[in-house]
Amino acid sequence: MTLEQRLARVELLLLDVDGVLTDGRVVLDDNGVESKFFDVRDGHGLKLLQRAGVGVGLVTGRRSRVVELRAVELGVDEVHQGVKDKLTVVRRVLSRRDLSPERVAYVGDDVVDLPVMLQVGVAITVADAPGYIQERAHWVTTAGGGRGAVREVCEALLRARGCWEEITARYFSPEPLMSRDA
Repeated sequence: MTLEQRLARVELLLLDVDGVLTDGRVVLDDNGVESKFFDVRDGHGLKLLQRAGVGVGLVTGRRSRVVELRAVELGVDEVHQGVKDKLTVVRRVLSRRDLSPERVAYVGDDVVDLPVMLQVGVAITVADAPGYIQERAHWVTTAGGGRGAVREVCEALLRARGCWEEITARYFSPEPLMSRDA
């Protein structure tokens, strides 16, 4: 089966956070307040994907208020933080949503992501993931984590599903600023 055929079947995109939605850095200030850097294009890609009816979820080993806030901002309601066993959580999500693993794409970047990546229909990793992760992925993005990799995945999913043009049409043919009669 080709990558495009695999992508066309996806109904749920699950993402690790640190190293996928972010560049992997965690910044702590003198008061212990955590910051992470998110790429806004990744966020918009997730919104486009949701408009196309594809579910989005986060599965991360760390727990962070920043991730909670970003998930709310993006309308992601499938958020699992502080996860020690990602495969068990993903199995529960699939069971609750009545989805087979073939209908799921997962983007991970580290060894803790491998158990899930080896089970889903589309295992994806980012360009700056270690080689042993890249070797086990169906696809390695050209962009790094937190630097457009998720947007790349979202666009590929929309194109494979045949709905890129429909979902983005309003951006390519916007309404005029003023009517010609004004």
